[in-house]
Amino acid sequence: MSIGHTLLGLLEAGPRHGYDLKRAFDERFGQDRPLHYGQVYSTMSRLLKNGLVEVDGVEAGGGPERKRYAITEAGITDVSRWLAEPEKPEPYLQSTLYTKVVLALLTGRSAADLLDSQRAEHLRLMRALTERKRHGDLADQLICDHALFHLEADLRWLELTAARLDRLSAEVLA
Repeated sequence: MSIGHTLLGLLEAGPRHGYDLKRAFDERFGQDRPLHYGQVYSTMSRLLKNGLVEVDGVEAGGGPERKRYAITEAGITDVSRWLAEPEKPEPYLQSTLYTKVVLALLTGRSAADLLDSQRAEHLRLMRALTERKRHGDLADQLICDHALFHLEADLRWLELTAARLDRLSAEVLA
């Protein structure tokens, strides 16, 4: 996820302080990975330097001055370009799971046990996500569905690999 583009998109609704941006980000996108304040302010500093935002005002308070940021025309153009650009599909060609299976075979450990253990962990996470989805709002349901579909694909791969384990073992150990 592009944090900068996400913050720019949030600014299109109107000028905001860094604290407000963090809160809006966390509410919409950061339930599982909230932003750190330092990340917000370093990103805003970079966006300011690149001319994608401007300081719309500064307020003095009990603590440090609070800058209010507004998106510029260049920022709006940048967000539009980013939104129109398809995301590169992740083919997972360097899979840690595959690496572990091959290393288990190479070192004489049980790759079948590894696959069984991984299957159990995937199923545990799928149950947790299904429960979260049951109680979540639409945004949470969609995020959980995305994760569940990926986990289902992983499970299919685990089953396929288990079915081909003897053949893989023969090739790896040849």
